[in-house]
Amino acid sequence: MLDVKDFFIKENIIENVHIDAYANISSIIEDIDAFARTTYRSVYIIDYHKQSFLYVSDNPMFLCGMTADEVKELGYNFYINHVPPEDLSLLLEVNSAGFGFYDKIPDIEKRNFTISYDFHIINKDSKKKQLVNHQITPLRLTDSGKVWLGLCVVSLSSGSNSGNIVVSKDKSKEHWIFNMQSKKWREMPRPELRDIERDVLKLSAMGYTMNDIANEINRSFDTVKSYRKTLYEKLNVQNIAEAISYAKNHRLI
Repeated sequence: MLDVKDFFIKENIIENVHIDAYANISSIIEDIDAFARTTYRSVYIIDYHKQSFLYVSDNPMFLCGMTADEVKELGYNFYINHVPPEDLSLLLEVNSAGFGFYDKIPDIEKRNFTISYDFHIINKDSKKKQLVNHQITPLRLTDSGKVWLGLCVVSLSSGSNSGNIVVSKDKSKEHWIFNMQSKKWREMPRPELRDIERDVLKLSAMGYTMNDIANEINRSFDTVKSYRKTLYEKLNVQNIAEAISYAKNHRLI
């Protein structure tokens, strides 16, 4: 049976954090809590030293019907209790691959990288399974360069299946995709959108119909339809809702 300790490997086990490092924890939490109140996304902080959750926001998406305090108390047991077995195996794979990736990055650059992946969570009361996107960015490092605190942001996934493991770098056009079969990372350019395609996405996100968009950008209905088709191909999604979610999660709009 899976145990919390299974989530911790040599790359993310931290033996010591000086007591002074925890002195400013309350101000960090206050700042993150202020951010969480401005977004629909769920936000939490992982403490890799204590192997627990340091903070969990009240945003309900990630809570599976529980309170934020209950999820915080569960810590990594939240995954064990609320993620289906096949996706728990995925989370262990992500954990190993992600920290293996970070281990090769110069310490000074680690906070510029974010890992993103999709997995299901289950509300035990309603039995409903929901696919979410999970993004982790290093928030604080130890003196030796290990990730001590990780900032986690959870939103609805734009995908249709678990996986989609991607690392992106701030202000870079490159990203790295993890292949579950070969167990290797592959560097690829991020999708490049034309201004007109971004306009179509932005207007779609504002609730405009295709007829509305055609009038707004002075194009025909068929042209807007063509733009959407191209967007689906570039972003590897099936519909406009997935395209909008993908673009938001990957900061393309």
